[in-house]
Amino acid sequence: MVITSSTYLISSPSIDKCPVADRPEYAFIGRSNVGKSSLINMITGNEKLAKTSRTPGKTQLINHFTIQSQPDNGKGPKQDWYLVDLPGYGFAKVSQQQRKSWERMIEDYLRKRENLVNVFVLIDGRHEPQKIDLEFINKLGEWQIPFCIVVTKSDKETQAIVQKNVKSFLNAMRKTWQFLPRIIVSSAVKKLGKQKILELIEEMNTEVSK
Repeated sequence: MVITSSTYLISSPSIDKCPVADRPEYAFIGRSNVGKSSLINMITGNEKLAKTSRTPGKTQLINHFTIQSQPDNGKGPKQDWYLVDLPGYGFAKVSQQQRKSWERMIEDYLRKRENLVNVFVLIDGRHEPQKIDLEFINKLGEWQIPFCIVVTKSDKETQAIVQKNVKSFLNAMRKTWQFLPRIIVSSAVKKLGKQKILELIEEMNTEVSK
């Protein structure tokens, strides 16, 4: 898959303010400093699409981007879909009340958005399993929301350490999960994982359109 167009559409404070659910939608979420904006810019090939910041918690709304893509060979129909940048969860420096408000907004979106096809949950490849990531993934399981895992910042550590952390994370999941999700190792700097993510979205788009 090749992305031919990526454009910011709207930032919404609640699900009822989101765009009409008229095409497949893919959401990206992770802890506040996991490198989400950099990953989104990397996979779309648009370095200015999602705003990156050194300050965790910069994303505070449901951000929709309109995407158009086509097969690598240029043959076949173009696909129109939404990419959604969700607020990060974790230790952003905000009030408890603001954090609760974000949590309600994210849960409403994840559970009620009817055209949501898949959630890409980002975890930091530099670290061992984080409780907050496992808790969020378990919630997705309770809500029966399809997801896969994207390991970010794999260029910041040796391959051996990243693989060790990935293995530890999957082992932690095995304590409560019978079937493990797909996992993709990525690096925004080296553009690692880009094609795997795009191929997965293309595959899901095709399945949805049947």
